[in-house]
Amino acid sequence: MRWLVVAVGFLLLTGGLEAMAQTDVYNVRDFGAKGDGKTDDTAAFQRALDEAGKAGGGVVYAPRGLYLFKGHLVVPNGVTLKGVWESVPAHNGIRDAGLPKPTDDGTTFLVTEGAGSEEGAPFITLNTNSTLKGVVIYYPDQKTDDVPIPYPWAIAMRGKNPAVLDVELLNPYNGIDATQNERHLIRNVHGQPLRRGVLVDQIYDIGRIENVHFNPWFSMKPKLFEWQMQNGEAFIFGRSDWQYVLNTFCYGYRIGYRFIQTKAGVCNGNFLGIGADDCLVAVQVDQTAPMGILITNGEFVSFRGSDPTMVRVAPSHSGTVRFVNCAYWGPNKQIAVIEGTGTVGFSDCTFMQWDKDREGRSAIQARGGTVLVRGCEFRDNRPQVEIGEGVRRAVITDNVMTGEVRITNRSTGAVQISGNVGTSQ
Repeated sequence: MRWLVVAVGFLLLTGGLEAMAQTDVYNVRDFGAKGDGKTDDTAAFQRALDEAGKAGGGVVYAPRGLYLFKGHLVVPNGVTLKGVWESVPAHNGIRDAGLPKPTDDGTTFLVTEGAGSEEGAPFITLNTNSTLKGVVIYYPDQKTDDVPIPYPWAIAMRGKNPAVLDVELLNPYNGIDATQNERHLIRNVHGQPLRRGVLVDQIYDIGRIENVHFNPWFSMKPKLFEWQMQNGEAFIFGRSDWQYVLNTFCYGYRIGYRFIQTKAGVCNGNFLGIGADDCLVAVQVDQTAPMGILITNGEFVSFRGSDPTMVRVAPSHSGTVRFVNCAYWGPNKQIAVIEGTGTVGFSDCTFMQWDKDREGRSAIQARGGTVLVRGCEFRDNRPQVEIGEGVRRAVITDNVMTGEVRITNRSTGAVQISGNVGTSQ
């Protein structure tokens, strides 16, 4: 009898917990979503989201299906819009790589609104404490081998603590607008945004981007990919007060990582384990904050185009950027071109394959500002550093070279060159 009482009590308890859990979970099918890839499910999803919002928060669950959206969604405060994926999925778009197509499995959102213009409402707008998780966002009408069709942003992050987790952005024109928020979290996002991947601006409290990889999984057909190489920017950072970026990667863009000045200001932050492959410019620095950008353990590759360059620092730059324990290879024209009045430092870095056409170009071409190159290895027997007339200060010390030490100094400023060792010494 005692065991019977315990068993009945346990069933009542677990049943009660299940009922409690169900009150916080809203299945979009119960609100009329079809998930057949033909019916417009925008209104059904928004009804479910609004119902969860009225209740003070909850999970709006979209089970496996193809959900067509001819409109856009707004996720209320405290609401999670969730698909079946518990980690970021991978698909091959139109490419035949043995992977399932985005229409074959899981929770896939087919987006059609806004074709032809970047203006207009984002497909999904997240607000305070709201989350998008476990879905694929796919634009079925996007071109695969031509100039791509413009669309508004796939996701906009607003309010405080919005999050995008385990999401595949397979082929949006514009990926994530991470502006006008506080403490955004973007984690485990893969795909091929064609024009812009992630834009960060107007962030006055720490933002976080982790494990975001942009590869040409949707299409590498010539016309589309060439357009992306000439126009695409993977990660763009305007004003952000301490941005943390960890384990990110991009392939096949005009610019991999770009630091700009906007009306709101500029960026400072910590960038660890970032990479850019086959970008015309891996890192472009238009402007940074005085307290600086710290890039550690980066890997950068440029080899395509008329003037492949790993790092370009613009004449407008007056802040600070430091590269620590980073590797650069190509074959490329030069590793870095540095202009402006700011400070640019390289320490414990490895440089390879510059001056690919044997034009006598130095790996690092400093034309202005303050330049620090310390403890680095130049692995090719080619000119290493050129210090131009506009350089105000430079410290080039304790580097190891292949062949003779070839450092050219035309600056009349304060320059220290010492302790550099070539293989001929």
